[in-house]
Amino acid sequence: MPLGERIRQLRAERGWSQGELAARLGGDPGQIIRYETGKISPSVDVVVKLAEPFGVSADYLLIDGAARRPLHAPTDLLGERLAQLDQLTPEDRAALIHILDHMLANNRARAALTGHAS
Repeated sequence: MPLGERIRQLRAERGWSQGELAARLGGDPGQIIRYETGKISPSVDVVVKLAEPFGVSADYLLIDGAARRPLHAPTDLLGERLAQLDQLTPEDRAALIHILDHMLANNRARAALTGHAS
């Protein structure tokens, strides 16, 4: 997917207008329009600025087929594992979600019985 389309997709996922994205970057909406239509390409500095509000890595913006990764690497073990979940098969992800739902339901039930939130 070309960079402009990727910018448009990420912006749409967040429900931002071109003007809202421009305001977050300190630019003008016309510039965002030109990026999205492919009339101009953003500089490397602008790509880095774009990665921040979208929370994605710059390589995801620049390289067609690059994995969508968070801009900032997780610093805890759980966060590291969560960042790798896209490597699982759809069946394994569904099984993991089932396990997590079960554990969370058990935790809520235990908290309700003891009167303690955890």
